[in-house]
Amino acid sequence: MSNEAILNILKNVKYPGFSRDLVSFGLVQEAKLEDSTAKVVLELSTSDLTLPKSIKESAEKALLASSEIDRAEVTVRVKKQPDTSGNDSKPKSENLVGIKRIIAVASGKGGVGKSTLSVNLACSLARMNSHNGQPNKVGLMDCDLYGPSVPLLMGISEKPEIVAENTLAPVESYGVKSISMGLLIDEESPVVWRGPMIMKTIQQFAHNVVWGELDYLLIDLPPGTGDAQLSLAQILPLDGVLIVTTPQKAAVDVARRGARMFEKVNVPILGVVENMSFLKDEQTGERNYLFGQGGGASTAHALKCPFMGEIPLHEEVRLGGDHGTPVVVTNPKNCSSMEISRVAEKVTRLWM
Repeated sequence: MSNEAILNILKNVKYPGFSRDLVSFGLVQEAKLEDSTAKVVLELSTSDLTLPKSIKESAEKALLASSEIDRAEVTVRVKKQPDTSGNDSKPKSENLVGIKRIIAVASGKGGVGKSTLSVNLACSLARMNSHNGQPNKVGLMDCDLYGPSVPLLMGISEKPEIVAENTLAPVESYGVKSISMGLLIDEESPVVWRGPMIMKTIQQFAHNVVWGELDYLLIDLPPGTGDAQLSLAQILPLDGVLIVTTPQKAAVDVARRGARMFEKVNVPILGVVENMSFLKDEQTGERNYLFGQGGGASTAHALKCPFMGEIPLHEEVRLGGDHGTPVVVTNPKNCSSMEISRVAEKVTRLWM
C-alpha cells in the first residue's frame, strides 16, 4: 500500500461538524505504511479538548478497516490558538446547519465582473423553484472584504439587525439574504487588514449570521488566491467553486492558476463562466468579440470541468449595478439575463 492510498482512506474521515475531510483541511502532516502499520501525524489548531481524541479514533477506525493495515498509529498534535475575543477559537457551526449548498464564486484577477455575476446569479436562483415547488431560498456572503460591492449592486443601505449577542441577521433584497463588510463600515472607510483579521471576519460571517434555511449560499470572493480564499476553504464546508473569467489571455491564464489553489485544498471546481464574452449588435444580431474568443471554454477544458456559459456585454447590466437593480430582476428578457439564468439552471442540475 502506498502513502497515497493512506491519504485516500483519510479523505473519507470527516472533520467533526463539517462535510470536509481531514486531508482537505490540510491536517495531515505525515502518512506512511511500515510493516503493515499505518503511521499518521495530524496537526490542528483548536481549544476544544474533545476534538483531538474524536479525530484520532475516527482516523484509526478508517485505517484499520483496510485489509492491508494491521495496526494504526495516529498522532494528533494540537496547536492551541490564543483567544482574544473571549470565545472559542473554533466557531460553532449551528448557523450553517440549514444550508444545503455552499458555492464560492472566484476569479484569478479583478475586473472580470465576478461580483456582478454573483449578485445576478443569486437573484436568478431565488427566482427559480426548488424541488418542492417553492422558490429557492438564497443567501449571498460578500467576502471581498477590501472592495465590498454587494450592497451597491443589490441596492442595500440598511445595517444588519443585531438579533442576539454577537449575532446578526442578514439583510434581504430581491429575495436574497446578504451580508457584507460594506454594510458594517462607513462608505468612505478603507479596510486595511492583515490575514488574521480577514480570517476572523469570514468566521463571523459564517457562524455569527443567522442564515436560516437556505437552498444555496453563494460566496463572493475577492480576486486572487490570498488569505480570504484559503480561510474560506478551511472554515466553510464548500460544495464547490465557480470560476469567472473573461475571454482574453491575461484573464484566462490567471484564472487557471487561481483555480489550481482550490484543487490543492480539495474544493471541487463546479465549472467556468465566461463573462463579457461578446457585444451583440441589437439591429443585426452580429457578435463582436471585443476581448477575444474561446477563453472560458479553453479554461474549462484545462481544468476538466463544465463550461457553464458565455455572458454577453450589455449596458443594462452596468446600469443595473450602478442603480442597485440587478438586470435579471428588471429585465429577465435581456440577453445577459437569459444567459445568467441558463447558468443558474446548470448550477441547480449539478446535484440532481
